[in-house]
Amino acid sequence: MNFGLIIIGDEILSGKRADKHLTKAIELLGARGLQVAYGDYVGDSPQRITDTLQRAFLSTDTVFSFGGIGATPDDHTRQCAAAALGCGLQLHPQAELLIRERMRDIAKVQGVPYEPDRADNIHRLNMGVFPVGAQIIPNPYNKIPGFSCTGSSGGRVHFVPGFPVMAWPMLEWVLDSQYSHHFVQGQWQESSIIVFGAMEASLTPLMEQIERVHSVKVFSLPSVDHPEYGRHIELGVKGSPDEVATAFADLRNHLSQLNLATGPELVRK
Repeated sequence: MNFGLIIIGDEILSGKRADKHLTKAIELLGARGLQVAYGDYVGDSPQRITDTLQRAFLSTDTVFSFGGIGATPDDHTRQCAAAALGCGLQLHPQAELLIRERMRDIAKVQGVPYEPDRADNIHRLNMGVFPVGAQIIPNPYNKIPGFSCTGSSGGRVHFVPGFPVMAWPMLEWVLDSQYSHHFVQGQWQESSIIVFGAMEASLTPLMEQIERVHSVKVFSLPSVDHPEYGRHIELGVKGSPDEVATAFADLRNHLSQLNLATGPELVRK
């Protein structure tokens, strides 16, 4: 299964705010033996958001969408999700109950009566207007839920707020409640070695040979100004631990035969 990200907001693309979701998603999925396959950054353009969501729904991927699900004029994600699915919007009954509960909590804290028909409270209900058929995602921070929708091809998108304090626990809830059968802790490993004085082109035949012989993925990460190793290539393999152990031993043996200077070995699980 491919896990993708859609990160929405002009503030990210303009540099007003730095994105933190990609790094955190890598961490949260990685802790469960999963990986982020791709990430899309989209500004607050309804057409671009709709096009991006449509691709996600037409795929067979699981995608987490961050941001734009509020009820201010620059929040377009809920409407764009409905457009991408070709369906209408409606106030989700469970979302309505949760939002009203949140409004009662606020009134109690402020020491004022809860007025359900007040204009601002009526407007807040828009945060529970989701595409028809959506399921809610609980929000442990302030009870205002996110939502999930599935496309005709099986692509499933989970929509959470842009605020990390809300988004990250909601992402974890989705993973643990809906995708635990995909968790593969202990079944993935990455082993690599620092190689000095080589060019990627000269290492390509070796990389291709390792992939032909072993059921692993080979990678190379060149660096020209590393603070510790200077110019070098991190050359490695990733896959199941057993396959990686055999392939990495083969890789090191071939590097030795090529008389290449090597440095530290790195292992990531």
